[in-house]
Order: sequence, then C-alpha cells, then structure tokens
Amino acid sequence: MAAMAEFNNIRSVTEMPEGDDVKRSFHHRMFLEPQEKKRSMKALVVKQAKKTCSCTPARIKDYVFSFFPVLQWLPKYKLREYLLGDIMSGVIVGVLLVPQSIAYSLLAGQEPIYGLYTSFFASIIYFIFGTSRHISVGIFGVICLMVGQVVDREIQRAGYDLEPAALSVLTDTAASVNTTVSAVNQTSQKLLCDKSCYAITVAATMTFIAGVYQVAMGFFQVGFVSVYLSDSLLSGFVTGASFTILTSQAKYLLGLDIPRSSGIGSLIATWINIFRNIHKTNICDLITSFLCFLVLIPTKELNEHFKSRLKAPIPVELVVIVAATLASHFGKLRETYGSSVAGHIPTGFLPPHPPDWSLIPNVALDAIPIAIIGFAITVSLSEMFAKKHGYTVRANQEMYAIGFCNIIPSFFHCFTTSAALAKTLVKESTGCRTQMSGMVTSLVILLVLLVIAPLFYSLQKCVLAVITIVNLRGALRKFKDLPKMWHLSRVDTVIWLVTMAASALISTEIGLLVGVCFSMLCVIFRTQRPEAPLLGWVAESETYESLSAYKNLQTKPGIMVFRFEAPLYYINKECFKSTLYKQTGVNPVWLKAAKKKAAKRMLREKEVDSGGNQTSISMDFVSEPLGFHTIVIDCCAVQFLDTAGIRTLKEVCKDYGEIDVQVLLAQCNPSVRSSLIRGEFFKEGEDHLLFHSVHQAVDFALGAQGHSGTSTSKN
Repeated sequence: MAAMAEFNNIRSVTEMPEGDDVKRSFHHRMFLEPQEKKRSMKALVVKQAKKTCSCTPARIKDYVFSFFPVLQWLPKYKLREYLLGDIMSGVIVGVLLVPQSIAYSLLAGQEPIYGLYTSFFASIIYFIFGTSRHISVGIFGVICLMVGQVVDREIQRAGYDLEPAALSVLTDTAASVNTTVSAVNQTSQKLLCDKSCYAITVAATMTFIAGVYQVAMGFFQVGFVSVYLSDSLLSGFVTGASFTILTSQAKYLLGLDIPRSSGIGSLIATWINIFRNIHKTNICDLITSFLCFLVLIPTKELNEHFKSRLKAPIPVELVVIVAATLASHFGKLRETYGSSVAGHIPTGFLPPHPPDWSLIPNVALDAIPIAIIGFAITVSLSEMFAKKHGYTVRANQEMYAIGFCNIIPSFFHCFTTSAALAKTLVKESTGCRTQMSGMVTSLVILLVLLVIAPLFYSLQKCVLAVITIVNLRGALRKFKDLPKMWHLSRVDTVIWLVTMAASALISTEIGLLVGVCFSMLCVIFRTQRPEAPLLGWVAESETYESLSAYKNLQTKPGIMVFRFEAPLYYINKECFKSTLYKQTGVNPVWLKAAKKKAAKRMLREKEVDSGGNQTSISMDFVSEPLGFHTIVIDCCAVQFLDTAGIRTLKEVCKDYGEIDVQVLLAQCNPSVRSSLIRGEFFKEGEDHLLFHSVHQAVDFALGAQGHSGTSTSKN
C-alpha cells in the first residue's frame, strides 16, 4: 500500500472539441511503481559488518594487495620494455631534485640535509603505497612555505630568536628558579636543543599530524573534501603563495640578515623590512644572484621551448650549483665578502627520533590545511596523469600513500611532502613507465647523502633562493591566462583573484579558507538568483526552449511555460515567487487585494449613486481577463525541494487558483516527486497536476480549456 501511495499518475491525452460535439478521449494514466527501498538500518549495519569483518584467505589477500599496490604491479614488471625509461627518468628527476631539495629546505626553515632526507624517504614510501605510475612525490614549494611559517612561529615562542646575551640570562634564570615554574622549566628544556634541532622537531611533529589526518581521510573515505578545492581556487592559492615564497627569498638575494615575518600581512611586513635595510645589501650576493638569473631563466625557457626535441631537459640547476660552489670555495666569498653559505652538510643518516608529542597541541590546527592541500594536489595530479595514460588510480589509496609519506619520514627528521607538478612533468616526459623510477631517484639522492653532500659547504644561500624563485615561473604565469579564464567563466576568475589576493596579502592558511568560503558563496549566489525564463514551443516537436535565448519559438494561447533553473529551497524561495510574478506579469496576491478593494469601492458607489458610470468601470476592473489560464512550471532543473520550497509551491498554486489560473508541474525528478508526496502537496484528486513532460502538460491545459469553452457555448 505504501508503494501504491507513491504512484505518479501522469495525464497524457486530453479532451479535444470537435465541432458542436465533443469527442472525449480518456485521460490515460501512466503508472510508475517506485523501487522498494530497504530502510532497515539494522540490516544494512549487519550486512556491512559481515562484509568488513569477514576473514577469508581470499579477502586477506585482496586487502594486502590493495593496501600495497607494489605487490600487484612489480611481479608483472616488463624488464626490457620499462627499465630503460624508468632509469633515465629516475636519474634526471634525481639530478633536478638534489638542488631543489637543498633550496626548499631554506623555505621550510630547515638545514639543507633535511630536504635531502625528505625527498629520499618520500620516493621510497610512495613506491610501496602509491597507485599512480607517473607522479613525483617530494618537496613542494607551497607546502614548504606553510611548514616554514609554523616553524618560525614556534621558534620565536621558544625564545630562540632572542639576542645571545638575553638567551644566556634566560638559561641561567631557568636553571636557578624552582622547577615548579612550568613556563621557565619548559623554556630551559627547549634550549638544550639548538635552533636547527628544534626547527626540525617542530616540522617533523607537524608532518606526523598531517600524515595522520591524511590516513584518517582515507580510512573514513572523506576524499570528497577535495571537491571544495576547485581548479581555479587551487591555482589562485598556489599563485598567491608564490608571491609569499618570492618575498621570503628576496632577503637571500640581497644578502640581508632580517627576521622572517609571519602571521597576517607578512608579505607587506617583509618588504617594509627589506627596504628599511636595503643599504645593508651584500654586493657579492647581489651580483651572484643576478648572474644565476641570467643563466637559469634563459636555459629554463630553452628547455620548455625545445622539450619535444630534447630527450632530457638540461640539468641547469645542478650545473649552476656546482659552478657557484666552486666559485665560492676558491674565491673565499664567505671570508672576504661575508656571503651567507649553506654550511656543513653531514653525510649519512641521523638516528630515528619520534616527534615531540608535547608540541602536538601547538601545531595540530596548522596541520589541517597542510594535509588538505597535500592530498588535494596529489590526488588531482595522479588522476590527471592516469586519465592521460589510460589507467586508473584509487583516490583513497592515494590518501593512504601520501599520509604514510608523511607519517613514516617524520621519525627520520623529515618535513611534509606532496606531489609536485613540475617534477611530475619532467618524469613523464623523460620516459617514466612505473614508480620504479622513484626508486632510482631515491638512489641518486642516497649517493648525495652518503658521499657528495659535504662538498656543498661553500654554496651561497642566494643561489638556492634564485633556484626557488625561478621555479615559481609556472605559477606566476597564470596571470597570462586571466583573459581566457574571464572569457570562459567570470565567476571562476573572481574566485581565482580573491583566493590569490587573500593568500598573498593576508596569509596562506587564511587565504585558503577565504577561497573555500568565497567559492561556496558563489555557488549559493548562483542558486539564489538563477535563470528563470519563459519557454516557447519549437515547431513540429515536443521541445520547449527559452524565449530569451532563441528566436522563432511559438507560444500556446492562454498558457505560460516557466522554468526555474535551480533547486527550490529556503534561500531562493522569494526569488522564485518574484521572478514568476514578473515573468507572467501577474502577482496574484496584489490582484486579489486590488479586486477586493475595487469590490468595496463598488459597494460604496452603489450606496451613493446606484448605476453610475464609475460603478461600471469598477465592475469591468473586477472582471478584467488576465490573458492566460494556465502556468506550466518546468521543474527539470530543480534538483531538490526542502520544506520551504514545498510550501512555496503550495502558496503559488493556491494564490493563482484563487484568480482562476491553474498551475501544472512538469518534468519533476523522482526526488522532487517524492518530496511533493511526503509534503502532501496534492489534495485528493489533484494528482493530475504533475506531468512527465512540458508537452503533455500543455496538451492537457489546451484540452481542458477547449472542453470548458465548448461546455460554456452549449449552455
């Protein structure tokens, strides 16, 4: 009986007048029986529990192979077909990654060795857990910037940026004061670890928390969060963050020793500090930076211009680093001109060390946007390259992979990683076939860690800053795409501009939040003021289209067809009614009120002067025809209704009914029909107001009006 109550009775054929007689055809009803929905929550829970908790050997095998994708593809590895391309791409990416890892370490507020650790472990772990064959996981500039901002804040809180004299006083005081004073005791403990040690401790702790968030997202299958980060939002965020990265590296170009600004408005504050100290510019660093730009930018452009002809990109960054290191060492630039250099880079690996659990409350909130940005970029890149090369990736497994790329390395003095577009493009273009190339990349980095790293002692920091800035070219070039983006979608362009400006001028975290909120508001505004045209009939068809969009459409006499192109809910219910009244030219509420007012005036005039001209005018006003008798509402674009939407439709039908205009609904989807039935929209015997197509509704209205006219003429 419940299923029968939800049948949708659809009128299709109407009464057609034929001369003086009326040939009456039957109103055919189209019965659609809905599928029975299993609403037993207990049964669903039991079924899911049995499916999840079953422990058969086949299920265990499937689970292990699913969790470790390397076990699926490695046994099928085609050695002769894949090996050469993987080795070539792995070596080239490794050569490019070494200088970038050292350079981006400065951006994250870390020593160069920790950037090499991070790139090494990320490549190995993604090899085991990842499902994409092409993406390169490692250091990403925007993530490094966000990590560096948190590291700087925590370092200042710990007192490491105090002057040396004040620092020694603080240490003596902390030693002499009673240990019950927790704040001083905590500071004295932190000072046992130097600034570099504490910086990587903060970064590793935040990396661990970000990885936990990402694994949790994969476990609870909440990858849908990434849908709120549209392409225009992510692009604007990366471009805005690029300005912050450029600003943070500017002091190294000039050889200035100024504190790194953090928090809201850090970009402006940094430039103010730079111009205040511009007279302290180190000429040696400035000249070195200029020469590096002269070499890097043209060579990078040549790489891009001739990438189809080159078998591999020219490793210009590595060449520049080697040349700059030799020049700095033999020219004694540090001793003679006071240039800032990378310093001692140890060989080998430091012993594993767990994150500092006491820091988790300080960085847990900061890790949320880092985790979201990391997995959003990784998933989007993996899906993009999988689609290009004709294979599939699993979004939840990608979240596991990037999560473990952060959790496991956090015990080995590493900071947060994600996929990086530039290195992924290089990896793909140089013959990569599987993630075996990632293992080759890690071997290249291992060689640097074990043998070559100490040779970079004399490398100037300004060279690393130049490498970082040159790699921002892709993000900054997005400004060239703005005219095309504006032509395609003005809303997306505005989202890009707002997110970019907020990320650059306020802060990266707040900029991301502003971008998400603004893009959601744009969606709400689109549904709040949607298109709502009148429709016309396309001749010799059953199609109705917008009168404002197309020419040569016909209208049926006495019938208006109205389409509302958005869900009908509490936000836009008033817009629905006002637009409907405007398009039809009749506000039934005002018309009823005018008729009542005219009727009262007529009665008063009868009392004063019965049969006068004014009375006849009032009578004419009361009985003035509207010009239409039916409104058909095309609901094909109404995805859902809430209680306010159902109440609005009831009010519209009731108000127009009181002025003898019937309202018919057409092309309602099953969700809308179900909402109307549950909301008791139809009274007894009024289920004929719902139609499967606009054409059926119009035919019904024409037939009903024709039969009404014939009956009147007979009477």
